[in-house]
Amino acid sequence: MKQEKTNTTIAQNRKASHEYFIEDRFEAGLVLEGWEVKSLRAGRVQLDQAYILLKNGEAFLFGALITPLQTASTHINPEAQRNRKLLLKHREISKLIGSVERKGYTVVPLSLYWKDNRVKIAIGLAKGKKLHDKRASDKERDWAREKQRLIKRS
Repeated sequence: MKQEKTNTTIAQNRKASHEYFIEDRFEAGLVLEGWEVKSLRAGRVQLDQAYILLKNGEAFLFGALITPLQTASTHINPEAQRNRKLLLKHREISKLIGSVERKGYTVVPLSLYWKDNRVKIAIGLAKGKKLHDKRASDKERDWAREKQRLIKRS
């Protein structure tokens, strides 16, 4: 009997859903060094300042902070905010590049998670929200929360 594997979330970019309308989602692999994987297992990562840049037909993750562990990085000089390459299929990269260049979209990292003992990153093709859009989505979220409270009371 085959055992089901679950995806365990390492980190989420909560600002992304507040700042952007997420139109489409993609899953990408991430090129990491050994000390980075150990730090991810310890949960020492921040995605809130991270962004994704597409250049020369490749995708890169910039600004993600992976804090090195003292025990795991004794013989090397780790760089906490280095650029990391994303592993995507060629047609996915082409779709992202086309949307960013022609339609004014941006690509944002949404979350990091484990999938079959590999680190994956969920990225989103997004359009920026205006201030009134942010207020409207806050009102919707608050109203949904209030509805749940009213349902629980009755």
